Amino acid sequence: MSQTKEKTKTVHVEDILIAYQRLKDVVAHTPLQKNERLSEKYGCHVYIKREDLQHVRSFKLRGAYYKIKTIEEEARDKGIVCASAGNHAQGVAYACAHLGIDGKIFMPQTTPKQKIDQVRMFGRDRIEIILIGDTFDDTSVKASEYCNQEGRIFIHPFDDLDVIAGQGTVAVEIMNDIEEPVDFVFGSIGGGGLMSGLSAYIKNVSPHTRMIGVEPEGAASMKAALKNKSVTLLPNIDKFVDGAAVQCAGKLTYNICKKYIDDIIPVPEGKVCTTILDLYNQHAIIAEPAGALPIAALDFYKEEIRGKSVVCVISGGNNDIGRMQEIKEKSLIYEGLLYYFIVDFPQRAGALREFLDGVLGPEDDITTFEYTKKNNKESGPGLVGIELKNRGDYEGLIERMNQKGFSYTEVNKDSTLFHLLI
Repeated sequence: MSQTKEKTKTVHVEDILIAYQRLKDVVAHTPLQKNERLSEKYGCHVYIKREDLQHVRSFKLRGAYYKIKTIEEEARDKGIVCASAGNHAQGVAYACAHLGIDGKIFMPQTTPKQKIDQVRMFGRDRIEIILIGDTFDDTSVKASEYCNQEGRIFIHPFDDLDVIAGQGTVAVEIMNDIEEPVDFVFGSIGGGGLMSGLSAYIKNVSPHTRMIGVEPEGAASMKAALKNKSVTLLPNIDKFVDGAAVQCAGKLTYNICKKYIDDIIPVPEGKVCTTILDLYNQHAIIAEPAGALPIAALDFYKEEIRGKSVVCVISGGNNDIGRMQEIKEKSLIYEGLLYYFIVDFPQRAGALREFLDGVLGPEDDITTFEYTKKNNKESGPGLVGIELKNRGDYEGLIERMNQKGFSYTEVNKDSTLFHLLI
């Protein structure tokens, strides 16, 4: 770390340019693509920075490799430790294998198997994976304790100036590749490393560019920090957007974001799921939840970006195909197309047929049905999942349920019941 960075506790343009020179022969210079469909949809010029095409399918390689390279000899002597939900771990593993350094990689037990397998593949025989904790923050505490006990070097996933400088090299490529002034840059925020690096560079070379951070609504730790004017530990978070589900933003990243970021958009997890499916179906892009955040945020900024030049950083593409059913379900619920009910069915012949014929619309579909008939009771509850063709069909469904006299509880409106049953 340079004396300038140590003194000011921030990252400067020259630090990012030094990182760029060191990394340019190591990382992939990922494409900056103009997306015609999104440009037409929002009436502007939308460019996508494809960090999902990076060597480890995430921007995290940049910061991890640069940090380890700056302490290479010491790291080779002592060994390193990191804590990560997956992408930082892959970057660290890649660096360990290429630089011949021993690494212990701590990951939450909830990390998708696809990311664990990728870490193992990139690290080869240089790393050991330790699964512990339910969230990144739990895992980070355990990793730090181990690191102190063993005298190893901790490679932080975001709250480190060299890591931030490495992530900032994404911005160097963007500004070198684009041929028009950039009005907006949208990037995801977990701990804040990416947006710190992006904004520290772009705001200094293009002050008019508006930097928009995007967080999952269920884990908006940077927005909370900016609101409270200090880093804030969220009491609990939604872990679905695993690459950005951080309970507390970094201290260094908070100070940089506070200085440079213009706005933060919290995006509902269901909206992220809709965007993941749209990117796959319409654009042939496989984005992980954290990678889809910037595209998802465009709907919330559609008036401001009209006629402007916009860059969205797809930060990663490590999406486990085993999660696709969950992603589809969350999307349908968010879009108002999937509802779950506990319906009290009369214990008589023909009650189910009456529900099917008299309540369901011609294009409604039952996705879930769980019911056991009990002859010693007048009625019995059944769990029914109904997928609608159009959001506007919901009112008709409820009206017919009431007209036919079916007693019901809407599970979607009861979060405790929803998580228990669905």
